[in-house]
Amino acid sequence: MERRVLVINPNCSRDVTAAMSQALDRFRFEGGPVIDCVTLDDGPPGVETDRHIAEVSGLVVRIVEDEEADAYVIACFSDPGLHAAREVRRRPVFGIGGSAYAAALATGERFGIISILPVALPRHRRHVASLGLSDHLAGDIAIDLAVTELSQEDLVLERMVRAGLSLKDDHGASVVIMGCAGMARYHARLEARLGLPVIEPTRAATALALNALATTGP
Repeated sequence: MERRVLVINPNCSRDVTAAMSQALDRFRFEGGPVIDCVTLDDGPPGVETDRHIAEVSGLVVRIVEDEEADAYVIACFSDPGLHAAREVRRRPVFGIGGSAYAAALATGERFGIISILPVALPRHRRHVASLGLSDHLAGDIAIDLAVTELSQEDLVLERMVRAGLSLKDDHGASVVIMGCAGMARYHARLEARLGLPVIEPTRAATALALNALATTGP
């Protein structure tokens, strides 16, 4: 039987899910694990606040409980429902936030985060602190756009470039993390403009999921 990685978008935006899925095409090959991306139709348009995280955590856990897969990826940078999902399934479950931080530390000493809204910044700092990584955080800059606005390509890319250059030049970041799964479509262009490694979090988590499958039995 084919092995399966289930990537869960906790918001209801099918556009975000499609962009995530396209970013994961590099991991799809004949005979390899199936990578399925699903949308939480009952989720908010964007997971942007602590209230949103509280709302979607139970929905994420229910999907993990109901859907059979060999590994799971929670494609929200705040990793909603991660620990509860690991309780209901004895399969690998990865959050894209924690996975992105791990990938960043494997790439550089100090990482910067490009976030969507200012309300996310305290939440990111708490998450980084809970992982014991505060000394590695160079900075976190919001582009002040909601998830639903991330399809405005020229505007989004320019704001991301401006934030990334500030993280590089003003804050000393040696690697930049895209702080939202909905930013996936900008990865290659952002990396080219910054001249720094850029971590796309859904790819980082899916790579870990695939590695877990490669190193464990069916």
